[in-house]
Amino acid sequence: MLKGLDPLLSPELLLTLRAMGHGDEIAIVDGNYPGVEHARRLIRLDGHHLVPVLNAVLSVLPIDDFVAEAIFRSTVKAERDKLDPVHEEMIDCCARHEPHRQVVPLVGQDFYGRVKTAHALIQTGEPRLYANIILRKGVIYPKEPGTHAAAGVDPFVY
Repeated sequence: MLKGLDPLLSPELLLTLRAMGHGDEIAIVDGNYPGVEHARRLIRLDGHHLVPVLNAVLSVLPIDDFVAEAIFRSTVKAERDKLDPVHEEMIDCCARHEPHRQVVPLVGQDFYGRVKTAHALIQTGEPRLYANIILRKGVIYPKEPGTHAAAGVDPFVY
């Protein structure tokens, strides 16, 4: 356990999030998603629902602001604009962390194709269907000159 970190952020997940570079993507998917087949790197969080995992990831992962679209969700079959309750919860969670970003729907194979090229995939135990989302990692901007970390001097001045 670490101070200030959501306990859902396992050591493997923290390592993966930290290793990702700007523009890399990570998918968080439901328990029915074909994760083993689609993942380049698979992180299992069985027994956990998607929205708490999404909240934990967004608590530490900056979202890319160099592109117009950086958060993507799966759709209910080919119904691009249909929102199931889980989609509404995912959108609300993203809005709390990234209020100026839209969650973009991707239909079927467009979503699958993007997951297959993602840096990693987090497989949750979420039982609701179509509960899948992709996040594109951004950057953490340096602080203004002359500012320091609260606990003392930060050698990297971030």
